[in-house]
Amino acid sequence: MTTEANAMSDAVVRHATEAHVALIELTRPPHNFVNADVMRALADAFDDCDADDECRAVVLASGLRTFCAGADFSGSERGAVHADPAPFYAQALRLFRNRKPVVAAIQGPAVGAGLGIALAADFRVTCQEARFSANFNRLGFHPGFGLSVTLPRLVGQQHAARLFYTGARIGGEEAVAIGLADELVPEDEVRFRALALAGEIALSAPLAVESTRQTLRMGLADQIVAVNQRELAEQRVQFATADFREGVAAMAERREPNFQRR
Repeated sequence: MTTEANAMSDAVVRHATEAHVALIELTRPPHNFVNADVMRALADAFDDCDADDECRAVVLASGLRTFCAGADFSGSERGAVHADPAPFYAQALRLFRNRKPVVAAIQGPAVGAGLGIALAADFRVTCQEARFSANFNRLGFHPGFGLSVTLPRLVGQQHAARLFYTGARIGGEEAVAIGLADELVPEDEVRFRALALAGEIALSAPLAVESTRQTLRMGLADQIVAVNQRELAEQRVQFATADFREGVAAMAERREPNFQRR
């Protein structure tokens, strides 16, 4: 593993399993931007939990104020997702193959790929201060991370279309109201409640929980992989457009984009 990859893996920390609940923490300052190496480390942490018979449920949290601000688009180097999104998705979609239930603690922004990570979990505990955004179209490209499946699966086609087309940022209260998140608690209680919910799951028979989860999610991972092939093909085309460059520039400059259909 390269020095860079080692640094990325350090962004994902798995804490000791306690009361059959494992805590995985994403901590890559300043805003938990992710790339292929970070996603590999996160997927590896999920695999470690699957291999640990003491672990019955997982909490995915952030060590920063931001849950995850999305994919790393900085520069054109290997680490930037738009340079070649395929390695990123090869790791990201592994998150849908895990066996143990996952509760995400969303205490801050979950944007773009960060929303994709949040929706890979079984449950989401959040707060009023959190922000959820599928901002892909506003940046000038097609949604990815299998969100074409996972978002409408939770909120329905109409809400998903609105969130995709507008890139709207919604707070925790609206997220719960439309089914994007499951529980709304005060900001300082998000992690505590996520751990408590995971603890409630861990009280049930682990073989029964895992088999029930497998039934409920039957075919989901394969469906996400299939739809991601279209997502990936569209993104490869659109990452080469002037509109994508304008979308990223507008976001960095905190202004409205001026797209030209080219």
